[in-house]
Amino acid sequence: MFVFLLQLRDLLVHHRVHLFLLYMALVWSVWGWKAWLSRRYTPFTGECNETTAVLIPVVDEPHELFREVLRRITRQGPDEIHVVINGPRNLPLEAICAEFPGVATTWTEIPGKRNALRIGVEETTSDICVLVDSDTIWTSDTLDELVRPFADPEIGGVTTKQRILAPERHILSRWADWMESLRNEYAMPAMSVLGTVGCLPGRTIAFRRKVLVDSMDHFLNARFLGIFLEVSDDRTLTNECLRHGYKAVYQSSSLVYTDAPLEWKKMAKQQLRWARGSQYNTLRMFPWMLKNAKPLAFFYLADILLPFLLLGAYLGWFVRQFIITDIDLFEPFVSTFGRFGGGALVALFAILASTASSALRQSRHLRQNPSDLWRIPTFLVISTLMLMPIRMLGFTRMAHNSGWGTRDGGFAGESSRNPQAFIPYFLALTMVVGMSLYQP
Repeated sequence: MFVFLLQLRDLLVHHRVHLFLLYMALVWSVWGWKAWLSRRYTPFTGECNETTAVLIPVVDEPHELFREVLRRITRQGPDEIHVVINGPRNLPLEAICAEFPGVATTWTEIPGKRNALRIGVEETTSDICVLVDSDTIWTSDTLDELVRPFADPEIGGVTTKQRILAPERHILSRWADWMESLRNEYAMPAMSVLGTVGCLPGRTIAFRRKVLVDSMDHFLNARFLGIFLEVSDDRTLTNECLRHGYKAVYQSSSLVYTDAPLEWKKMAKQQLRWARGSQYNTLRMFPWMLKNAKPLAFFYLADILLPFLLLGAYLGWFVRQFIITDIDLFEPFVSTFGRFGGGALVALFAILASTASSALRQSRHLRQNPSDLWRIPTFLVISTLMLMPIRMLGFTRMAHNSGWGTRDGGFAGESSRNPQAFIPYFLALTMVVGMSLYQP
């Protein structure tokens, strides 16, 4: 933020536009729009009398966790519950399902969440299908609150508020819960106000059965950049819901909990899977968004561009420092306080300004978790050094065939090479090189 202010002064005085200035302007524009829209959000309170079917695809899961998942779901009395075990036969999970009256079970040797969802939809008849990840823990009124928005016939998809179980266990679980909190406070309610939540997260997500039936062929077979991606099934179904003319909304009064990876490698794999699927679906859906949901197009385009802008700003600074003469924004500090004193003052101002900037953009989270104010530098380091590179890697890997990535026995991906796989690499390289050579 400190550098942004210096570059803003340079823009006003010398009319030079810096890349980092554009990066911060885009960050604040996205946040400001979401903050303004989200202030208008209220959860739905209508009464929905339609029947519900809960569909749970599962490959493998710790037995006690899966038992608790079923226990909490059955207590809330959906009309149907169907577990679809896909991949290797899992007799212990079948036995756990048998402990709960009314829980139907199907096994398919074909691995893949999408095929499992197809089977579940075909074998249930209820008006509303609630898709649940096999490690998601419901709270006492998750289902009742989740279906309330369906009182409006224009709404086709609904998702819940989502948090991480016991976030204090590890730095990664705390970071993951923090990220969920920010989505719950800004992005989700903002997009919900417009009726265009771009991705209804699939830990627990409800759709009208008609949406799933009408979308199933495209859901199972649609290709983009030469491949079919199994990952990002929730984003794909959200796209289909919107394309069929329905609204997709967020219900903050319906709460679920899920786990987060506690190992850096597993967290990186999860984030990479999400990054690939999100950006793949953004580009696939972009023409529709430009025509029908321009704010959504802006949010998701910014999501792709921001990591590249940040890298381009850093690389451009390096090029100008060591290859050509750069504009020295810090010279007044050095000339006044000396190299050491000026450098220390710049570092101090940068830390304080970054913390203040982040605190403002995360003020709603900090009101609920005030002690996190002192953790903001750590949050920024993880988000910048881990998440930003993963987002860029996910962009370059969009057209690669691959499997699920974090589930043994899950979908393995296609074996053939995709001749279009070079396209995202070319686009990424063009953006990075172009930004690195940019001169203010």
